[in-house]
Amino acid sequence: MLPFKLIYSDAYYLPIGEHVFPAQKYRLIQQQLLRTGAAAPDDFLTPEPARDADVLLAHTPAWVTKLRSGTLSARDELVMEVPYSMELVRAFWLAAGGSILAAQCALRDRVGISIGGGFHHAFADHGEGFCMINDIAVAIRKLQHQGSIARAMTVDCDVHQGNGTAAIFAANNGAAFSFGGMGARDFAGFESDVFTISLHQENNYPAFKPPSSIDVNLADDVGDAEYLAQLDKALSAGLHQFDPQLLCYVAGADPYREDQLGGLSLTIEGLKKRDELVLRAAKARGIPVMVTLAGGYARQVEDTVTIHCNTVIAAREVYS
Repeated sequence: MLPFKLIYSDAYYLPIGEHVFPAQKYRLIQQQLLRTGAAAPDDFLTPEPARDADVLLAHTPAWVTKLRSGTLSARDELVMEVPYSMELVRAFWLAAGGSILAAQCALRDRVGISIGGGFHHAFADHGEGFCMINDIAVAIRKLQHQGSIARAMTVDCDVHQGNGTAAIFAANNGAAFSFGGMGARDFAGFESDVFTISLHQENNYPAFKPPSSIDVNLADDVGDAEYLAQLDKALSAGLHQFDPQLLCYVAGADPYREDQLGGLSLTIEGLKKRDELVLRAAKARGIPVMVTLAGGYARQVEDTVTIHCNTVIAAREVYS
């Protein structure tokens, strides 16, 4: 049995038809974890959907009303890049509930992993990039609202910048600075309740990147060694400046060198080392970690599934 819980539901499946987003991956991840013995049936918890009141902690009433009533404009649906349906709304509300539960489990068990979520392109007032609502922001605001935490940090390792998350917490980003191609600036009078770190390919979606507290803008084709060095540098800088009571780790599979929507060159082994680096840094400082899986579009879906399963295995190895 794992020393933490995995949050999963068959209803995580996104009803989006033929799409580059492999909606079946959640089921395949659970099946592989069980088949290989990496997890047992008792390791899984089934989430409840987030309540509208929870979603409204991170999203505007106008956007929630549009989603609940099906009154999106053509442009709303175009920038979201997934076909609207009430079934899809239910799936996203469930993903947000899963992230809330994973965060609550993390406070108890040191780590909690949702086999889903990580929809970091959703803004407070609209969706973008396959993301309808931002489950990460909903989970953070829910735990803050109920008094479980005061301060949180997001560490976003998807190949695409976490623009929605950065924008939602923009008022908290103080004197944000960047690594990589945009140089660096020191913090000045930083005060915040959420600190956002995004490590991503610079020449990739989104075209406009709202500033995170720390943005690491990676050049094309960056491989394992440079990626891990930049991640270690960003984590060290962030944790030197900020003392979170919860770390929300967005463990995207799309920095993989065979990803259709990515342009970095990480190996499967390098991505597991990435997971270990984040988890060991949090464990060493006694920071609970909520994990969501985010994107992954490998040419062979089996590779995406293996990368996501390795995140669970890395957590087992770090916390056992």
